[in-house]
Amino acid sequence: MDWKLLTTEDQLQEIRERSAQTSQVIFKHSTRCSISSMAKSRLERAIAPEDIDFYYLDLIRYRNISKKIETDFMVNHESPQVLLIRNGACVYDESHSGISMDEIEEQSKK
Repeated sequence: MDWKLLTTEDQLQEIRERSAQTSQVIFKHSTRCSISSMAKSRLERAIAPEDIDFYYLDLIRYRNISKKIETDFMVNHESPQVLLIRNGACVYDESHSGISMDEIEEQSKK
């Protein structure tokens, strides 16, 4: 898995812009949660589609970015959580045990 670290609010605008050309995924991870660690591990063991950029957000360290994601993409916060961004909008989100690479890939093709 080739994670891009999400560490600044400015990157959210870059994600929006890039999503016009290629799907973007944000994985919101709590480093204090075993369920979140399991979801992250499942994603890392799977084969990631090459046509999707994957961003990793450490929720504990960057709470401000998580709050901005909730506001900007109009998605209620959960942890762990994946958001699929296409054409500047969140078109799919999932949390907890529902997070799977297969589902992310399927949703990215819709």
